[in-house]
Amino acid sequence: MNSAVKVYNVKKYFKKTGKLIEALKGVSFEIKRGEIYGLLGPNGSGKSTLIRLMSTLLYPDCGRIEIFSHDVFEDENIVKRMINRVSVEASFFMKLSAIENLRYACGIYGLPFGKSKEHISNMLEQVGIPKNRFNDPLENFSRGMQQKVAISRAFLTAPVLMLLDEPTTGLDPKAKREVQSMVKDIVREHDATVLLTTHDMEEAEKLCDRISIIHHGKIVAEGTPENLKERYSAQTLEDVFLEAIGVKFEEADEDE
Repeated sequence: MNSAVKVYNVKKYFKKTGKLIEALKGVSFEIKRGEIYGLLGPNGSGKSTLIRLMSTLLYPDCGRIEIFSHDVFEDENIVKRMINRVSVEASFFMKLSAIENLRYACGIYGLPFGKSKEHISNMLEQVGIPKNRFNDPLENFSRGMQQKVAISRAFLTAPVLMLLDEPTTGLDPKAKREVQSMVKDIVREHDATVLLTTHDMEEAEKLCDRISIIHHGKIVAEGTPENLKERYSAQTLEDVFLEAIGVKFEEADEDE
């Protein structure tokens, strides 16, 4: 099976102040198995709506989404077992430690703690949490360390598709580099596929095998970072965005 995700002509509407807003306007793309696929766009462009649709938290008003050939609506329970998600703001019991939070997650996922104990320790070590911090309350962790724990928690279920929704937003440069490096390592070691939403051009270029640029609920360009730069005779992805959209990224962000 070469395709992990297929999105066909997906539309999504929301009501806002009595008006019907079209958040997604016929979005289509495909993610190959083992790819890190980037969805690059300003705030309000439709990135998080797509993540929620793939997470089965929302259903499309038109079109179809398949996760490893399973429809997110018709096969919801199967899809839920295949995915996990990390968002910009990870939710934790902040008074509890990393170990305690992951133990709780094991219970939620129905994973037997006896078999998961060593797995939890290995996951925390793998993402760079020092052993002497395993039992510290998460409220004493930096945002970067909390995001690492969130990604560890997401990989407890060995998902074949990881949905990363702005996972490094708000992190300092060092923490951002560490999380980015850790994502690449874990994806390789766990044979996972990743959909990454971001508005960080440098992050998209560094992490993603292919990228779609989304603006006002539409995909306006797709390709590898190098293909896109070549197609638009651009030096950077920011220049690609300017050529594809006609405005700078910051201006598009304000406009959404």
